[in-house]
Amino acid sequence: MSPRFDCSDPSARAAGIDAAVTALGQGRLVVLPTDTVYGVGADAFDPRAVAGLLSAKGRGRHKPSPVLVGSKEALDDLVADLPGIAEDLIGAFWPGGLTLVLCHRPSLDWDLGETGGTVAVRMPDHPLALDLLAAAGPMAVSSANLTDRPSPEDCDAAFGMLGDSVAVYLDGGRTAGPVSSSIVDLTGDAPVLVREGVLSAAELAAVAPGLTVR
Repeated sequence: MSPRFDCSDPSARAAGIDAAVTALGQGRLVVLPTDTVYGVGADAFDPRAVAGLLSAKGRGRHKPSPVLVGSKEALDDLVADLPGIAEDLIGAFWPGGLTLVLCHRPSLDWDLGETGGTVAVRMPDHPLALDLLAAAGPMAVSSANLTDRPSPEDCDAAFGMLGDSVAVYLDGGRTAGPVSSSIVDLTGDAPVLVREGVLSAAELAAVAPGLTVR
């Protein structure tokens, strides 16, 4: 059975992060809490691991995995050009429940699915997730559920769906869920709200004038 670490205990937390970093380096999957729901993650730069993530969820390549980062600075290696509106939204809502769709660097050797040259990226507001990202680097992370099943708000629910397809479970207690992050697409001439989640259209429009809703 895949190991599960109770991260409310400091020693188990440290051991869990170490085990997760090792697993990610071996191309395996990790379950972790975020500020919305539990996620299942892989090394964003390991195409086979990302393919394994999509397979574990029963998800096709037409729904590519988002990427979580541990800091705004981590975007420098992922995005060639950061629009001013992105800077404003990041300043207002990161870390937190905002996912931004941006054009990624063409030189990146990764395969997140059928992205069309874009990446959906977020910095979560959860200390355990941020510590793991600081240690492991950017991760492809999607909600830790089987496709069309509810997104899990605790580690038990994630394990019940994904089981031993995941190498390491980091149990950080119940998350704030079930509402997911809001998604804003910044790849066009004007910002577009693709999904309204924990941040409302009004909150986002206050920072991003001209925001439209898809």
